[in-house]
Amino acid sequence: MIQKTNREAWLLNAIALVRPIFSEMHYEVPDCQVSCGFASTGVKSGHIGQCWSRKSSQGEINQIFISPALSNPVEVLDTLVHELIHAVDDCQHKHGKEFKKMALKLGLVGPMRSACAGPKLKEKLVQLAAKLGEYPHSTLRVPAKVMARGNRPRAQCTTCGFQVSMLKKYLAFGPPICPKDKVEMQALGDWDAA
Repeated sequence: MIQKTNREAWLLNAIALVRPIFSEMHYEVPDCQVSCGFASTGVKSGHIGQCWSRKSSQGEINQIFISPALSNPVEVLDTLVHELIHAVDDCQHKHGKEFKKMALKLGLVGPMRSACAGPKLKEKLVQLAAKLGEYPHSTLRVPAKVMARGNRPRAQCTTCGFQVSMLKKYLAFGPPICPKDKVEMQALGDWDAA
C-alpha cells in the first residue's frame, strides 16, 4: 500500500504508477503538478480533466486538474491518463492526430475529446487503483443548470411557424411582425411575468 495523506499526494502517487504504462509505449511522462479542481472552462462545462502546457506555468511544469465531481479511483486514473497524454505532448496538438496516435497506442478508445480506457487499459487501472487504495475525496455534486424554456416569452408566426425568443425589455411593445409573412406574430409563454 502506498502512503497517502491527501488527494494531491494520491494523484502524484498515481502518476508514478502510470509512468511505466507510458514507458512501455516509449513515451516519457514529464514532471507534472496535479490537483483536484475544475477546468478553466467552468463548473458547468462538463470537463472532468484539464492539462495546462509548460509555457502556461511560471514554473515551466505541466499543471493537471482532475474534476472534484470524480471520486471513483479507476475513473480518476482514467482521466489522469488522458491528461498525461496532453502533458507528454505539452498540449501542442489538442485532440488531433498526434494525440490520437498516443491515445490509441496506450489503450484509450472513443472520440478523442472524451477518450477513455479501453478494456485492457481499464484492467491495468483497476490493479493500480487497488495499489493506491481509496481516493481520499468525496464527490462534489454540482447541480446542473436548469433552463426553464416552456414558459419563456416568445412569439410565433401563425402562418409559417417561425418563432423568436423575446427579451423582457421589448415585451411592452407587443408581438413583432413576422419578417417573412408580414403579419403580427402570436404571443407564446408568460409575457406577464416580465
